[in-house]
Amino acid sequence: MATAVYQPSIDLEASLEAKTRFLERTLGGLENAVVAYSGGVDSTFLAKMAFDALGSRALAVTAVSPSLAQAERDDAARFAGQIGIRHEFIETRELENPAYRANDSSRCFHCKAELFDRLREFVAERDVQHMLYGPVVDDLGDFRPGMAASRERGARAPLVEAGLRKAEVRELSRRLSLPSWDKPAVACLSSRVAYGSEVTVEKLGQIEAGEALLRAEGFRELRVRHHGTIARIEVPESELGRFTQDSERRQRILDGLKSLGFTYVTLDLQGFRSGAMNEALPVISTDE
Repeated sequence: MATAVYQPSIDLEASLEAKTRFLERTLGGLENAVVAYSGGVDSTFLAKMAFDALGSRALAVTAVSPSLAQAERDDAARFAGQIGIRHEFIETRELENPAYRANDSSRCFHCKAELFDRLREFVAERDVQHMLYGPVVDDLGDFRPGMAASRERGARAPLVEAGLRKAEVRELSRRLSLPSWDKPAVACLSSRVAYGSEVTVEKLGQIEAGEALLRAEGFRELRVRHHGTIARIEVPESELGRFTQDSERRQRILDGLKSLGFTYVTLDLQGFRSGAMNEALPVISTDE
């Protein structure tokens, strides 16, 4: 008996087709564009669509700072090369901003403000008319102060304009054979530092090395949250058992994280979830 294969309904396919056509028309109507490009699922899809619509008039730009892990820089360069889009790196200096380092709930605003201030200088020097970035409709319901900074600086969000959701971007990316289609969601390293604790280069280095250690142990979707002397590990609930079932792996991870300067290593029993640090925001807001 043949295995049943899910087939999207005609209505869903028609909706996806309509959104794709809208996005193609939007991008095709631009004189030229710079895509704020991280190498993640959404920005890689946007870069591909911009390149298909504009060719050499599209440019992907990746911001480099201590908050971007080296592995993410490498992915961004590799994916851009496979797409064919021109790609450049620019340096951002958000860590020089005391308001960013203070790491309150407005940190993402200051990060995106720095990014798009640098991008505005970049496009002005090259006579580029449009700055694009890659949020999707799902992001509108989350706490995203960085989106306000982006809008204030004139950046457009074509995937939101087209009504595309994360799952749809992944599906379209899969159909286009983009290497990012099943890449786990990634946020900057600073998002792992507990609100109210200063963001420093040293902490970001601890987080980057800690997450690299976990990836070397075979985990793909993960976070190492930084709570001072405590490293809080998040992996999907389905993978929590890998810590209890393999004592040697657990010891390697424990020893590795302690060697990075953490005194205590904990495993979050709620499992991995994007934006877990935002769970503390209501408490912070009440205090303020």
